[in-house]
Amino acid sequence: MSASKAADARADARADALARLYDIDLLEDPGDLDLYLALAARTGGPILELAVGTGRLAVPLATAGHDVTGVDLDPAMLARAATRARLEGATVEQRVHLVHGDARWIRMPAAGRFRLAFVALNSLLVMAGRADQRAVLETLAVHLAPGGLAVVDIWLPDAEDLARYDGRLGLEYVRINPETAGTVTRIASARHDAATATVELTSIYDEGQPGASTVRWIREDVLHLLGAAELRVLAREAGLRVDVLAGSYDLEPLRAGDDRAVLVATVAGPDRPDRARRSSGREEIAEETAEETAAAGKDRPRGLV
Repeated sequence: MSASKAADARADARADALARLYDIDLLEDPGDLDLYLALAARTGGPILELAVGTGRLAVPLATAGHDVTGVDLDPAMLARAATRARLEGATVEQRVHLVHGDARWIRMPAAGRFRLAFVALNSLLVMAGRADQRAVLETLAVHLAPGGLAVVDIWLPDAEDLARYDGRLGLEYVRINPETAGTVTRIASARHDAATATVELTSIYDEGQPGASTVRWIREDVLHLLGAAELRVLAREAGLRVDVLAGSYDLEPLRAGDDRAVLVATVAGPDRPDRARRSSGREEIAEETAEETAAAGKDRPRGLV
């Protein structure tokens, strides 16, 4: 094997491992699925998810009867998403359409037809700065049908959180991989840079079978933090009209101390409703979605990264 082929094989193995470990990170349910199921039940499909990852949300939405298009830049993530859909049976697999592409710039033939489009669980924060974050929101706006909903979910760390991010390593978890029955240990460090409003994350994973040697993988990420007010401004600049800015997956109004911002918006246009109708729409979305998510009968812990 040539040196270049060997390097490609190592890169592929690393990408496959990190996609697999991403699912281990999310074995503890972030609690957001009920929100998207409730919104999808109101809007109908088709549905677009940018940064679809391994299909954690897309496949359950397809199982609920919706056609879902998922976009991601990572082929290893898409491969796991395809496997997840296939394991749910042929009907679900046919409803999941996976696209390898960049969420900032992709423009699909179905643009303007999606009833629900979203970027879930902090994926917007991985984009490299405000211009890229705005571009992703523009992609949502371009692909939405008239009356469709865009949803964005980001983490809001407080001052106490950020003060702890000084580069120290800490144990995140020890978990069992349900696919292999092996043990996965994750330790991580985070470093906050106030000047750039970023958090540099380093995650170290050791995985292996009990009593055997382990394999170590390292993942590095940079989160470009946004405040709730900044998210609202970016959404408006991207051509979205903000209907709800909530602090939880129940779409309760954002309050001081909330650790998430969940934005629900529609496409802005010349026929923009008056203020009274906008207020009514915000209340309707929040109240109906809260009822539908509550009907699922689940506690929804708030995810971080």
